[in-house]
Amino acid sequence: MPGQQSEVTFRFLAEPTDVNFGGKVHGGMVMKWIDQAGYACAVGWSGAYCVTASVSGIQFVKPILIGDLVTVRARLIHTGTTSMHLAVDVQASDLRTGERRLATSCVMVFVALDRPDGRPTAVPTWTPRNEEDQRLQEHARRLMEMSKAMEAQVVAMPSEPASD
Repeated sequence: MPGQQSEVTFRFLAEPTDVNFGGKVHGGMVMKWIDQAGYACAVGWSGAYCVTASVSGIQFVKPILIGDLVTVRARLIHTGTTSMHLAVDVQASDLRTGERRLATSCVMVFVALDRPDGRPTAVPTWTPRNEEDQRLQEHARRLMEMSKAMEAQVVAMPSEPASD
């Protein structure tokens, strides 16, 4: 039922097929996990098919190693009429030592679409439950303002013809 699931957590082990030549999980794999958890959370909240509209502020702060327990947590922090803003954190844990570290974090925006036409469709309104939720919602609003300002700059920038 829409409006019931505001958080999703995925847990799994980092595997040898996830790593780059340096022996660390590569960023593209981490971004895939982020998108999957974000999608599951957005669909769980909206009850509709959703598409990724943006990913803001992704920071790779600590490496993820083969055998680490990876936790990807996506939680709703703001809703618009048809959009959902999610805070996504990726944590890595060394199962032998118990050491836990934040590996990556970002804010994602998903838009809910109706299936027949593929047009944006309304999502249930989310209301912050505590001070942490309010802080994250304010963070989402600041990112929206910055994103709009960046978009205006890109649109205003003259394009040059492609060279042969």
